[in-house]
Amino acid sequence: MALTGRAALLAALGSIPVGILEPSWTGMLAVNGPLALACAVDYALAAPVRTLRPTRSGDTSVRLGEPADVHLTLTNQSNRRLRARVRDAWPPSSWLPGTETAASRHTVVIPAGERRRLTTRLRPTRRGDRQADRVTIRSYGPLGLFARQGAHVVPWTVRVLPPFASRKHLPSRLARLRELDGRTSLLTRGDGTEFDSLRDYVPGDDTRSIDWRATARQHKVAVRTWRPERDRHILICLDTGRTSAGRVGDAPRLDSAMDAALLLAALATRAGDRVDLLAHDRRLRALVQGRPAADVLPAFVNAMAALEPELVETDARTLVSTILRTAPRRSLVVLLTSLDAAPVEEGLLPFLPRLTQRHTVVLASVADPHVARMTTSRGSVEAVYEAAAGTQSSAQRRRTGDQLSRHGVHVVDATPETLAPALADAYLALKAAGRL
Repeated sequence: MALTGRAALLAALGSIPVGILEPSWTGMLAVNGPLALACAVDYALAAPVRTLRPTRSGDTSVRLGEPADVHLTLTNQSNRRLRARVRDAWPPSSWLPGTETAASRHTVVIPAGERRRLTTRLRPTRRGDRQADRVTIRSYGPLGLFARQGAHVVPWTVRVLPPFASRKHLPSRLARLRELDGRTSLLTRGDGTEFDSLRDYVPGDDTRSIDWRATARQHKVAVRTWRPERDRHILICLDTGRTSAGRVGDAPRLDSAMDAALLLAALATRAGDRVDLLAHDRRLRALVQGRPAADVLPAFVNAMAALEPELVETDARTLVSTILRTAPRRSLVVLLTSLDAAPVEEGLLPFLPRLTQRHTVVLASVADPHVARMTTSRGSVEAVYEAAAGTQSSAQRRRTGDQLSRHGVHVVDATPETLAPALADAYLALKAAGRL
């Protein structure tokens, strides 16, 4: 039960003439007695909260940054009219800062035996599962002096998926892929190793492509055309260790890596390749394997939604072993991790030969554009210090990248905005060169 502001205001107004005309217990009783009786009657006439039957419906998943509508239906099973204030509680990250109060509170009037639907609009600010908390209902009497209050637990979960902001780069990369496959009007042939067709020799063609048997049968020079290989295996590995928790701009490195992984998966499935996902730090966090092309992206975003950076050092030995078990055949392994010197040199480098002997390896890392800006700082002592620190950090990343390249690893180091298209370009370049 709860006393409303209206009752408190009436009690305060009634105390004024008592204090002036009859400042005694008798005067107080003369004013507060009828008020207390009115409150008791108001409480008795308020619709009960326990007999309400709440149910939920609405969205169960939403991309980060987009709104989700969750409907709460209240059925008034009593014989009294319900006048209520409802609070639909969710975790703080379910709304933009400062909007929780307006979004989660509703005023409703439900006649006896009827139902009403309330809509709570969520706008989550973090990935993962958002689970509904209690529904608190305050039922007022007809006079608005006293209220019954109670809570119901109405379970509901909204899964917040990665946003896939790099989708805008997909059309241009698909156009390049069509050129590689020879499906555009340019009839550009890829440099892969999978035989496509025969055609007449044209001056300037590589003589190594001449098919001498076909030439002998047709009595004219015929050359073979090739196309990039299809149905190759690609394993995308997300490092969810402590380095993935570092924020570059407004988002953790892990979120930028997920965005790049989604663009690569969308492009590779269109190219006819099989794509799997693995997330790992000290142990396996997620595995998506053996999905048909149409189910790859939904499976990826669903698995990524619940992933969070773990504040532990990634176990490179276990990671490499897991990759080798997951991809027994030759594959393109894309490792989205940090290019920081210590984790790579002390953790990953000793185990890289086991990977590069069997697979083609691409390491993609998120670079902080602020470091590049620091190298150009001038003017003050602090600016010069920042320039020296930025230059040192950039040099360390270059040295680490050179070490990886000497081990046969293709390195992609780009800012959060350019990582996804740069990784897609690296994939297309490897495909065109027949390196997959």
